Amino acid sequence: MRAEAVLYRTSARFFALFVGCLVLAFWPSYFARLFEQPSWRFHLHGVALTLWAVMLVAQAQLIRTGRRALHRRIGQASYVLAPAVAAITASFVHYRVAASAPSSPPNVVAYFLALTLNSLIVFAVFYGLAIYHRRDAARHARWMISTPFPLFTPITDRLIAAHWPSLVALAPQIDGVRIVPVFGFVLADLLLLGLAVWDWRANRRADVFVQALVVLALYHVSVLTLYRVPAWHAFCAWFLGLALP
Repeated sequence: MRAEAVLYRTSARFFALFVGCLVLAFWPSYFARLFEQPSWRFHLHGVALTLWAVMLVAQAQLIRTGRRALHRRIGQASYVLAPAVAAITASFVHYRVAASAPSSPPNVVAYFLALTLNSLIVFAVFYGLAIYHRRDAARHARWMISTPFPLFTPITDRLIAAHWPSLVALAPQIDGVRIVPVFGFVLADLLLLGLAVWDWRANRRADVFVQALVVLALYHVSVLTLYRVPAWHAFCAWFLGLALP
C-alpha cells in the first residue's frame, strides 16, 4: 500500500510538471497572445487540452488526499472531455494541414499526420483502458498516468526550439525537414521504462507500464515509417479531403 501511495503522490507532481511544461512551451505562441489568434479553432484546441491537463492534476491530488467521491464525479466529466480532446485536435490538425498541404512535400504531410493522428489513437487507447479498469484502482491509475505520454512532442518540440536549438541539427530529416519529435519520443519511452522498472521493484508488477511502452513505441515507429507507405498517403488524401467543421 505504501508503494501505491508513492505512485499517487508522484503522479500528482508529474501531472503538475506536465501542465507547467505545457504552459511554458505554448506561452509565446498562445497564452501570451490570447487575443491575437487567427481563428477560434486555436482557442477551442487550447482550452480542451488545458482542461485535460488540469483535470489530471486535480484527479491525482483528490486521490492523494482521499476525496474519492469528488474524484469519481470529475472522472465522469472526463467521459465528455476526453473524446472532445481527440475530436477537437483532429479537426484542428485537419484545418492546419489542409491549408498548407498543397505547398508541402507529400512525405512531410504524411509524416505530420502520422505524428498527430496516431498520437490521438494512443491517447484514446490509454484513456479507454483506464476507464475500462476504473474499478481496479491500481490499474486505472497506471493507465491514466500513461495518457500524457503520446502528447509529449508538441511540448518538447517548442521547448527545444526555444531553449536548446542546437539539438535541432541533430534530428533526422524527412525531405529536408528536421524530425525534432524524436527527442520527445526518447524522453517518453525512457520515462515509461523507468516507471515499469520502479513498479516491478516496488510492487512486483509492471504489466500496465510495459504494455503502454509497447503501444507508445509502435506509435513512434509508425511516425518514422508510415510516410513511405502508399496506403498511408491515400488515407492522408482522404482525411484532408473531408469537410470537417
